[in-house]
Amino acid sequence: MFGYYYDPRIGSAVWPSQLFEVIVGDDMKPADLKAAIKAKKPVFGFMISATASMRWERVFAGSTLDFVVIDSEHGSRDRQLIADTVAQMQSLDITAIVRTPNTEEVWVAMAIDAGADGVLVPYCETLDEVRHTCMKLRTHPLKGEYYERVVKTGEYPSEKSKAYLENRNSDRIFIMGVESEPAANHVEEMIECAPIDAVFIGPNDMTTSLGIPDEVDNPIYLDTLSKVIKAADDRGLPTMIHQQTISTSKTAIDLGARFILHSSDAGILLRGIQDEFAELRQFAGGAEVAAEDTLDVV
Repeated sequence: MFGYYYDPRIGSAVWPSQLFEVIVGDDMKPADLKAAIKAKKPVFGFMISATASMRWERVFAGSTLDFVVIDSEHGSRDRQLIADTVAQMQSLDITAIVRTPNTEEVWVAMAIDAGADGVLVPYCETLDEVRHTCMKLRTHPLKGEYYERVVKTGEYPSEKSKAYLENRNSDRIFIMGVESEPAANHVEEMIECAPIDAVFIGPNDMTTSLGIPDEVDNPIYLDTLSKVIKAADDRGLPTMIHQQTISTSKTAIDLGARFILHSSDAGILLRGIQDEFAELRQFAGGAEVAAEDTLDVV
């Protein structure tokens, strides 16, 4: 319809003059998510690792997702694609969190510049890594000597600068990755060293570090999950665990995880194809075809 904009969130067209109001309303979504996890309510999302086209907008519009984690650690997204994906999710009232490639704070700055609502910094093991990446999110675009001074001493250029930066970044979400045995062993110190919002556990990295690669039912791994979740809960923070199946995600929820990161776009699409065509083959009297997990999830 000429002169109209179709808004998939409300399922109807709006005049261009109404579009500004719709976009402004989205600014509260990260704050709503932070409020929910602070109130100990579960929130739900998945990892975006494969989908790239903006034509997926209608799919995500009907997804009921609270958030997504856009993977730039193991994915091949460049800055432009990250920015486009962030904008797409935010237009649908879905909080957009970017998983950075590593613990260098420059990647946090790039994610924020792309418009991300927050970052997930993977594989943190030192207090210095947590402080630098978290405070980059809290103080961006502060740089250089003044940024290092805030990290080390908490001293800002002025009270006015402090208030400005805190207000500018107040709704941003910082998730600390605890993905190794060394990190799990001093997770309490890591949580307390910076103003983080949540803790993340990557099962593949964690189980490999524990010497039991991908054994997500192993008591050693489950005990580690319980330890990390308790440490976070005791400090009022939720834990996110990137489980891949319904059964393992249910286990995470039973253990106390509230920031539910279930599977990925690729994993859910693969299982959906397999399940629906298996049902159709059976109904048509065809031969059963064994489903195969062809994804390398990390």
